[in-house]
Amino acid sequence: MTQIIKEGGKTIIKTGSRIDTMNANQFEQDIQPALKEGGVDLEMDCTELTYMASSGLRIIQKTMRTVTQLKGQFKITNVSPEIYKILAMTGFTKFMKVEQKN
Repeated sequence: MTQIIKEGGKTIIKTGSRIDTMNANQFEQDIQPALKEGGVDLEMDCTELTYMASSGLRIIQKTMRTVTQLKGQFKITNVSPEIYKILAMTGFTKFMKVEQKN
């Protein structure tokens, strides 16, 4: 389940455990209010994320593009080694800030 948290001037989107074909559309709808409310400083917290399909990658890319157009900052945090590997293989780590879990 997606949670959106406002912390000061930053918006944190906490993903659920999966972003796949079955829930990608719902995830995208869930995060739209954060983008429309001027989510210029946006962090996607992937602490619970254990699986992401290509539909999840598409949403992340689209979200980053929107934030960039608003001259904002976007980063993905608390990424597991498995999810980081997917992001690195697809080139996402080259054009966005991705922080692994400690």
